[in-house]
Amino acid sequence: MPGLTQARVVQIERNILAKNDDYARRNRARFAAGGVFVLNLVSSPGSGKTSLLVKTITDLNGRYPIAVIEGDQQTANDAQRIRATGAPAIQINTGKGCHLDAHMVGHALEQLPPLTDGLLFIENVGNLVCPAAFDLGEAHKVVVLSITEGEDKPIKYPDMFAAADLLLLNKIDLLPHLDFDLASTIEYARRVNPKIEVLTVSARSGEGLPAFYAWIDKRAAAARAAAKAAE
Repeated sequence: MPGLTQARVVQIERNILAKNDDYARRNRARFAAGGVFVLNLVSSPGSGKTSLLVKTITDLNGRYPIAVIEGDQQTANDAQRIRATGAPAIQINTGKGCHLDAHMVGHALEQLPPLTDGLLFIENVGNLVCPAAFDLGEAHKVVVLSITEGEDKPIKYPDMFAAADLLLLNKIDLLPHLDFDLASTIEYARRVNPKIEVLTVSARSGEGLPAFYAWIDKRAAAARAAAKAAE
């Protein structure tokens, strides 16, 4: 950055992240008070996050109150797709920004109906770099990787995979038609993050999604139990 020393740039970045973390703590307290289980879905563009959310919301209809916060640089296309399922969705357009931050999410919450004991999905801006550093107050980051993207994404973009608790390998129905080494991708992800859980899914065929829903059910129940115990 012209006119700024490296030390000054680092200090600015630290200040931005510290302010974000304060907003994230407020969001997290608000979620815990309402029993809201929050997942932050992160990926590169075209991974199939929105299609995966549409399928998930449709399948979980009636099991939980569900809402979505959508992040994109421009357009409300994804929010419109979500609203077509009947779930409320708030679109955040970041303009030149490459990620959502906790303040944006807190502001969007004010526009959503109450989600007591519900699910909130945050679909972050398509980017495997910037969103890794920003806590939004979520329970877990879930990184979605399409098998059309190549095996080496976890070692090319390690910070994102290190920050995530779950890797969804999406579009698994295309595996017979691609030269894709599934085992290598999983090995790369666990090299970066030994604790990351991995599920193979298809938003199109529904393959693997029951395991994803079971993962949500288990962790949502545990989060609510922990929140009640802390009261």
